[in-house]
Amino acid sequence: MHDQAASLRRKLAFTDNSKQAKTLCIISGKGGVGKSNIALNFSLELINKGKKVLLIDLDVGMGNIDILLGLHAEKTIFDMFHDFESIHDIIELGPKNLGFIAGGSGVSEFFSLDEEKKEHFYHQYNEVIRMYDYIIFDMGAGVSNESLFFILAADECIVVTTPEPTSITDAYSAIKFVINRERAMPISVIMNRVASLKDGERSLERFKQVVSQFLQVEVRKLGILPDDKSVSKAVIKQTPFILFDEKSKISKAMQELTYYYLSNAKARKTIEGSFIKRLKQLLLER
Repeated sequence: MHDQAASLRRKLAFTDNSKQAKTLCIISGKGGVGKSNIALNFSLELINKGKKVLLIDLDVGMGNIDILLGLHAEKTIFDMFHDFESIHDIIELGPKNLGFIAGGSGVSEFFSLDEEKKEHFYHQYNEVIRMYDYIIFDMGAGVSNESLFFILAADECIVVTTPEPTSITDAYSAIKFVINRERAMPISVIMNRVASLKDGERSLERFKQVVSQFLQVEVRKLGILPDDKSVSKAVIKQTPFILFDEKSKISKAMQELTYYYLSNAKARKTIEGSFIKRLKQLLLER
């Protein structure tokens, strides 16, 4: 079965050598705000809209994408980092042909690798850069010195927060950490678990104003997601909420969020160079 899955993954590859996937990092200032669940459902909704997506779990010690899917990953990114596994052999297939790589270990593992193993990672990443439209990193909560390298190398950063004061404060700190190193990083914000659309709009606008006033950067509103009981029911069933109940409030909100994201793709600024090129440069500057 694993060999069949690996074969199917290879067949998903693009033949257009000029096309490269956009790399996104999804982060949060603190844990428990629904970041991984959003990363998963956003990935699936991108697929619903005709995109090919690879979701990589880099949540240090807390990787749970496979658990949210109710699947057991045969291999994890640890196997590629340490055992020279092919990236094709560690990509698992989820619903709707979602490609995902289970966590197993976090980004801190990457920095303990020797140069030969890092070069292996670079080569393997370039193997899939043309297979997908989007490669999405589900990062750990908060921003560490290690995870910052992956975030800064990405084309775009999406921050997930909730209206709770502690969540807002930690999201602000995460953005500050990122822009202190790279002010040009495009940052979008998702406000999750809002009581009402009006409350969510108010919280997100206030957050944007605070970031603009004190950090002198503009963050983009990506979307607002309601506090919906169907999410916890879906988690218990180990099923993504957009598959559990596509007519639920949060599923409809995720559909709107993804449509908005794709509709405004050309308007968002991008960072020059490829993910691997930027990552190598950042590591040289350590």
